[in-house]
Amino acid sequence: MACEQMQYGPDYISMNAPAKPDKAHKLTPMMAQFLDIKQDVGPEALLFYRMGDFYELFFDDAVRAAAALDIALTKRGKHLGEPIPMCGVPVHSSEVYLQRLIKKGFRVAVCEQTESPAEAKKRGSKSVVRREVVRLVTPGTLTEDNLLDARGSNLIVSLVRTVAGDHALAWADVSDGTFRTCASDRDGLAAQIAALSPREIVLPEALYHDLDFMTDLSVDGIALTPQPDTKFDSRAGERRLSERFQVGDLEGLGDFSKAEVAAAGALLDYLELTQAGAPVQLSAPKASKTSGYLAIDPATRASLEIDRTQKGSRKGSLLSVIDRTVTGPGARELSARVNRPLLDVTEIKHRHDAVEFFVAQEDLRRMLRGHLRAAGDMARAASRLALGRGGPRDLKTLAETLKLGEKISSEFATAPDVRPVKNVEAALSGISLSNKVEIAALARDLYKGLLPDVPMLARDGGFVATGWRPEIDTLKSLRDDSRRLIAGLQADYAKLANVPTLKIKHNNVLGYFVEVTPKHADAMLSKGQKENLESPFIHKQTLVSGVRFTTVELAELDSKIASAAERVCALEVAVFEEFANRVLALVDIIRDMAADLARLDVQAGWAVWANESLSVRPQVDDGSLFHVEQARHPVVEEALRKDGAAGFTANDCTLDAAAKSASRLTLITGPNMAGKSTYLRQNALIIILAQAGGYVPAAKAHIGVADRLFSRVGASDDLSKGRSTFMTEMIETAAILNQATERSFVILDEIGRGTSTFDGLSIAWASVEHLLTVNKSRALFATHYHELTELIEDLDGASNASLRAKEWDGDLVFLHDVRAGAADRSYGVQVAKLAGLPSAAVDRARTVLERLESDSVNTNSAPVGLPLFTAAPPPPAPKPSELDLALARLDVDALSPRQALDLLYELSGKAKDKTG
Repeated sequence: MACEQMQYGPDYISMNAPAKPDKAHKLTPMMAQFLDIKQDVGPEALLFYRMGDFYELFFDDAVRAAAALDIALTKRGKHLGEPIPMCGVPVHSSEVYLQRLIKKGFRVAVCEQTESPAEAKKRGSKSVVRREVVRLVTPGTLTEDNLLDARGSNLIVSLVRTVAGDHALAWADVSDGTFRTCASDRDGLAAQIAALSPREIVLPEALYHDLDFMTDLSVDGIALTPQPDTKFDSRAGERRLSERFQVGDLEGLGDFSKAEVAAAGALLDYLELTQAGAPVQLSAPKASKTSGYLAIDPATRASLEIDRTQKGSRKGSLLSVIDRTVTGPGARELSARVNRPLLDVTEIKHRHDAVEFFVAQEDLRRMLRGHLRAAGDMARAASRLALGRGGPRDLKTLAETLKLGEKISSEFATAPDVRPVKNVEAALSGISLSNKVEIAALARDLYKGLLPDVPMLARDGGFVATGWRPEIDTLKSLRDDSRRLIAGLQADYAKLANVPTLKIKHNNVLGYFVEVTPKHADAMLSKGQKENLESPFIHKQTLVSGVRFTTVELAELDSKIASAAERVCALEVAVFEEFANRVLALVDIIRDMAADLARLDVQAGWAVWANESLSVRPQVDDGSLFHVEQARHPVVEEALRKDGAAGFTANDCTLDAAAKSASRLTLITGPNMAGKSTYLRQNALIIILAQAGGYVPAAKAHIGVADRLFSRVGASDDLSKGRSTFMTEMIETAAILNQATERSFVILDEIGRGTSTFDGLSIAWASVEHLLTVNKSRALFATHYHELTELIEDLDGASNASLRAKEWDGDLVFLHDVRAGAADRSYGVQVAKLAGLPSAAVDRARTVLERLESDSVNTNSAPVGLPLFTAAPPPPAPKPSELDLALARLDVDALSPRQALDLLYELSGKAKDKTG
């Protein structure tokens, strides 16, 4: 529950209290307007109140915003006898401050001036400029490029539970128009949310306050937005969706459950609330089936570090190592595939076909990636334009990227003897303009109508190309010619006044004016008196640095120039709006084309990584076999390569849940640091890569598709939920034993090590038997309980394997090599020595170990009485050095001063010889 709850203190209470009638407490019209708007916004959001070139915050909003942004907190006026806290941020840099506030969990209501001061004065001299909230900025509703991660999605999720107990999710990315739904059971919700990794979750207040329900979800770092339960009504949701997407029946959009309709409708309602009632430009919702994706629970996802390390960093994750995409949309598509691997074998093979195509077609791959590097983010540009937040640069992005897509398509079409596979051909067809008349016309007109360099904002003007709109060209000519006339007037006036330093300048207050230094001011007014003519120069302003004048001629020219510039700007804004409306009409097609470019980027990027990492195409089917030869951990191998260390030791693994001749559970033993955890994880990651549609780091791979992936490798406590390390371990193990199926893939490490020896061994023993006989999953089970190796020998469908290590000259050498059979020992004392334990402690450990092993052999069972609390023998006294012996024999009282000096030289020499 990362979103900060906006708690208001006495300042907020007093600011909402009715004003007292005496003048001391009378509100100014501006402050009265602020309080009215703030009351509508509510305490949950900070109010950015537009005051000229600043957004200002007052009362408790100002106190909290100033602390969060580390900006000055000042005061403006008084309310109920108390100073009003105030802070502000410049409008031109407001996005920087918005980003910082959103990252800290705040929501911000942006209140803009919706009329000019001149318009306000028409209602009366004391009228306040009208202001309205135009947007509620939340973590899940960002659209601005500098507030978004170009290579990451920005999802907002709606979560619902119906009266019948059904659950569903709906999610959207406002920045690119994505809109999806998914039905789920309660157990699958956490896995779905973890896979989506949203920035914000909208949910009913009843669920938000259901502690048992919220405890089961993994929502750390996600902003939570509770809404009234009535917002999640399926009938209201059906009405909202039908109206928004203009369909008489939702069946025209797809097959949705009531829970999905409720979640989608509530999300749509909330998004429209954040846009101050304006319709949100999303694509029509599409239903996703949970059964279509590999289920990965949050604990497993964290353990395997799929897209984030356990410290929260992208660097060092699986995704960071395999990502070779060159565009932001491509990176987002790759992340979606890796986070939600497929179950459908046919579609997985189609994805592998595409990667294989680009592995073979090196020249086409290089051409494609070269073009893609120049591609823009069309989906986000189109969404900003559709929401009314775009600018000329978004239009330019569309123009250039649409043309780029057509160029890529035509170059593939003309490549000799090349027949793209299904997924590649579909993407190339999607980005082609050949059969898209309106899109092709839009791309052509954008290219003709826009200058090469365009500004960020339409109101800045200067982006319409010459020849696109003759009226604009005429006005620009008038504007530019008038400016040339200004230069001519300056020369004429300087000659007339005989003041060579005379300048004609311009500012937004005075317009154009003549300026001279103070010593020439009198001369300016006296010109023309000799001919009894009045001076043409009219005094306007006197400053310390100069005196300013105007003339009738200059004032008329100023008016013409200003009028021409204003009309040019207005016409250019009209051109921009025309283009934006055309984009809005074609936004769904543009989003589809953007998605096809992203798919091509992923396919080519995966081929690049496959070549770099010597990865292979896996054979994938619906069987139960998992067989890899010379497999490697992609992240560890990359880290070793960067460090210049020795190469990664590859290993084989074979599991089969159906074949009687093969084992479906392998018990892994061996010393700590030998690589057991790495071996477990690398096989789980190969499952993810293969089912996501990529190549895998191995010499050969045959993967029977898994329905769920479970990993319990490493553990930590969860103090926020009152769970010890051992309790967390047991909860995760329980989830595996309760949910794993015959098609699941399970990796477990050190089950039961957090409690007493016999308790832990019993739990591990029972877990192995349950996985093997009840779940019947393919499983790798690492342990230090060597007693389990004997159990495995007696169980059908199970086998032992170990990671080898050797002692050499008293040191332990890890071979990282997996071989059949159990390990002969754990080498724990040797590992402790490597870790740097004091030699006395290491020696004591060896003594205790020998005693325990001797007792175990003599009694043919584990020792019951452990000599852990007997007094340890004192450490041996250090052997005296030669210097110690010499000093011990010395009779200090018998030494003369000369002898003492000679002795010091002698001892110093010995010490130097000893130290080299």
